Amino acid sequence: MEFIKLTLEEELAIVTIDRPKSLNALNSQVYQEIIATLGQIKDMDEIKVVILTGSGDKAFAAGADIAQMVHEDAMAGRRLSGLCHDAANLLEGMRQVTIAAVNGFALGGGCELTLACDIRIAAENARFALPEVTLGIIPGGGGTQRLSRIIGVGRAKELIFTGDQIDAQEAYRMGLANHVVPKEELMDTCRALGKKIASRASYAVFLAKTAVNSSLEIDLKNGAEREKDLLGLAFATHDKREGMEAFLARRAPDFKDF
Repeated sequence: MEFIKLTLEEELAIVTIDRPKSLNALNSQVYQEIIATLGQIKDMDEIKVVILTGSGDKAFAAGADIAQMVHEDAMAGRRLSGLCHDAANLLEGMRQVTIAAVNGFALGGGCELTLACDIRIAAENARFALPEVTLGIIPGGGGTQRLSRIIGVGRAKELIFTGDQIDAQEAYRMGLANHVVPKEELMDTCRALGKKIASRASYAVFLAKTAVNSSLEIDLKNGAEREKDLLGLAFATHDKREGMEAFLARRAPDFKDF
């Protein structure tokens, strides 16, 4: 990989976009490397949590590489959008929990990658925006779909229609960022949260992730039926028995299902 670094730390995988001279701008190659890296991680049973971040302390990812896009036609634009969506869909759907460690600018495609993560933790210097309309285009990596689900339609439309940037505290107030921390504490905070999640029953966490994601796509009645089915699956696992027996015996559980 040229632009993506993968670091494995016990049950955590840290994926770093590594183009600091271009503020980790996203082009076709970067997206392809993200897709390949996430595809590798999703089959690793030992990995429970993925932390996605950018190299340096200025940017998570400062949007798509405009130098690549400026001369591209409609078909090329749609192909690039497809890569954006493939990367985002992997982050959203993989069985591991995904955490965005937002260290600086998360603009355009960079913001869209954070939207696809389960949890977003922002450094105090983080800034979020979908500025595509200032370039004569629209968000193409899920921004028009995911942002409104996270912060509401009205706020999402305002941010998308203006292209304005918001800082970390405003992102927190809107519900876009789960936490805001000093930039020097960002990765330690993400690691600590990742380790806490990894200590839980990982297959149960995946089932819960599946249930919550389903709630964004189906009505309440069908979502409740989906939840019943997923709870039934949980009842069939080793971890269900182990977790409950450990609780009754007042000991730490030994989860093993994934």
